[in-house]
Amino acid sequence: MRRSQNLLVFVFSLLLLSCSFSQKPPQSQPVSTFSIVARDSATGELGVAVASRFFAVGSVVPWAKAGIGAVATQSFANTTFGWRGLELLQKGATAEEAMKILLRGDSDRDRRQVGVVASNGESITYTGKGCLAWAGGRNGPNYAIQGNILAGEAVVTEMERAFLQTQGTLADRLYAALIAGDANGGDARGRQSAAMLVVKEDAGYGGYTDRAIDIRVDDNPDPFKELGRLLTYAQMNYAWNEGWTAFTKKQYGEALLHQERATSLAPQNPEVLYDLAVIRLAAGKHVEALDALKKALALNPKLKKQASVDNDLAGLKANPEFQKLVE
Repeated sequence: MRRSQNLLVFVFSLLLLSCSFSQKPPQSQPVSTFSIVARDSATGELGVAVASRFFAVGSVVPWAKAGIGAVATQSFANTTFGWRGLELLQKGATAEEAMKILLRGDSDRDRRQVGVVASNGESITYTGKGCLAWAGGRNGPNYAIQGNILAGEAVVTEMERAFLQTQGTLADRLYAALIAGDANGGDARGRQSAAMLVVKEDAGYGGYTDRAIDIRVDDNPDPFKELGRLLTYAQMNYAWNEGWTAFTKKQYGEALLHQERATSLAPQNPEVLYDLAVIRLAAGKHVEALDALKKALALNPKLKKQASVDNDLAGLKANPEFQKLVE
């Protein structure tokens, strides 16, 4: 009886030991990628753009907070570097000081890669000696570029050139940098995902958040093409959000500027045209408002019912053309 009890204990112990090995967490995979962290000195926008042969890279690498800074954390990424880096910047640390503090407490710092840009344009990039080749980065006022497991150094040098030479919005410049990186070999293992995050104070929906642009392509054979498609819509949506937020604050002149830009980016979007009509009317442009409404209702007749009872269009209701439109 005693021997059978001992045997049972022995077998049970083996089972426990086996379970302990099977439940051991797997070693983290490197977030092998190329990214750019940047600031627009004219608008104050901060942003990160990233691409990788890694699923949903946008869920790991980019971090940004309006008026504070932006961080990219990759290569066996320590994701706490994102929010902790932003906290350090918010408390007054320089980009260099924040980087030193983050790395000082990390026993695996040699395998990390990080880029930081502060709200004043100070920047720094770090590549640990244990990152997989090719790995490295470049930085200057308002930008930091970094990558690992790349086809070569040309990936980051051409990203830098494209960012500095491209005209347009911060989002345009970030996207140009990604395209240049990909054109020069990008991630040596191939393509899979890409993302972009741009922040500015009160630029999100309703003015409640700072997320001006937040787009991701998590798994796609050509993530750059899809990111570009999303970016066109996202830039329209950014302007639309700013226009409507200004309208709700009765800042009609500013609202009109943003909404006209949104319409120029999406001239066939009936809802954008409808809000353009509302904002033009609020800005005192009655004829132009009616013209925008005509286009909106032609593209989406289902908006007629909304228009007929919309108090924001009350200034047009006595107009026979308006009454005919909403019949």
